[in-house]
Amino acid sequence: MPDLLLRRARLVPIAPDDLAPDEPVDVLVSGGTVTEVGAGLSRPAGVEEYDAAGRWLAPGLWDHHVHLGQWSLASRRADTSHVRSVAEMTSLVADLVSAAPGMPVIAWGHRPATWGSEGTVADLDAVSGITPVVLIAGDGHHGWLNSAALAALDLAPREGVVAETEWYAAYARLARLTADSGTDDYRATLQRAAAMGVVGLVDFEFVGDLDAWRERWLAGCDLLRVRAATYADGLDAVLEAGVRSGDPLLHDDDRLVAGPLKIISDGSLNTRTAWCHDHYLHGAPPAHPAGAPNLSGPELTGLLARAHAHGLEVATHTIGDAALDQALTSYRTTGARGSIEHAQLITRDQASRIADLGLRASVQPHHLVDDRDLVDVTWADRAERAFAFRWLLDAGADVRLGSDAPVSPLDPWLAIDSAVRRTGDERPAWHPEHALSRAEALAASTDGRPMVSAGAPGDLVVLDDDPLTTARPPVALTVVGGRVVHRA
Repeated sequence: MPDLLLRRARLVPIAPDDLAPDEPVDVLVSGGTVTEVGAGLSRPAGVEEYDAAGRWLAPGLWDHHVHLGQWSLASRRADTSHVRSVAEMTSLVADLVSAAPGMPVIAWGHRPATWGSEGTVADLDAVSGITPVVLIAGDGHHGWLNSAALAALDLAPREGVVAETEWYAAYARLARLTADSGTDDYRATLQRAAAMGVVGLVDFEFVGDLDAWRERWLAGCDLLRVRAATYADGLDAVLEAGVRSGDPLLHDDDRLVAGPLKIISDGSLNTRTAWCHDHYLHGAPPAHPAGAPNLSGPELTGLLARAHAHGLEVATHTIGDAALDQALTSYRTTGARGSIEHAQLITRDQASRIADLGLRASVQPHHLVDDRDLVDVTWADRAERAFAFRWLLDAGADVRLGSDAPVSPLDPWLAIDSAVRRTGDERPAWHPEHALSRAEALAASTDGRPMVSAGAPGDLVVLDDDPLTTARPPVALTVVGGRVVHRA
């Protein structure tokens, strides 16, 4: 690991009991770890020196929920986030097909839950002919495909969308239609993240395996810390290899490690498949008026037990409150460790149970900006329980922020701002009683690290302005394990 001496840096207090020095200090990173903090430190021979000149120094930022492959492809895909109706979408698809005849159309971003009607395969067929069209919803939980795309991905003919488990399996076959993200895509994405002060992320990409990350890392994607998750279909291989959460995937490099087992236990709000105790007020399919689980209770418990017995943490996607109850029961039964991902609809009691079980509450604040209008329609009778970050924090839960990129941009400052302001436009804060302070949101973005001190990892960010008072402070320097990965 490279060594680094930072001169004249103002320490940012992160934890409530952090006491920052009144004056700037020097910080020495040796062997990837902060070894000294104080004024006028001696510079060891051969160590790089950086003068922070009174800038602010904080632990580097983390994104605790990323689909890195999909996010790396986002710039290649047509953006449909602005589309507001079936007619607008079919007009856009017609233009895209005409602009590049014969080339498959792959797009991302639309959120049809608030549209006046639902699109059909026939709607797309009418404007696309034999050109495959795959329109991925902005929540990632379903795809709207034409007949040519259904055939290319080995999917049965239908009238509507491909959703949930069937869609995840089909997504892995998209490489038949378009190039998958490569090393250059990943590296560019990691560089953009480093420029925002990100030092690490948890990758929940469901295409590929741990070997793919090893190869990618050795090919030049070794910028940030990565915890690479495993899904149920790859669990056997991970267990046979004896890999546990936190184990380095390459010898003598603790930056790339095995992450948790990821389980998607229910659906999403946008598709009205998130499993709730109460019926949706609008738009849910008649067969599942309250959404539905993707796994039964015994199936979920069995996966948690198996992972826990072999040293794997478990990250369980739960958006509806019924799914959260089932997940919490499984964690309690098995003793499994890890996180609840999303927790978009909760009760005060569930917040306390998350804390009591020692689980991390991994939430994505910018989702409330995207979903507030939909919540006010489909969950209007329970909106005060949606994105209830304050309940989680007050209950003592370990709250961690992320993006769920590409559902929201991989941008920790955007996540922090959404948690604090609870709005993304000129409208007032949505349910401001659940807002976090800027200090609380920053603390939820540093992977549990308090103010920079001796013994901490050398994963640091130098900022031009105080992050406790500035919404988006310019990033001057990002350091991972003592290695400079971004310099403005």
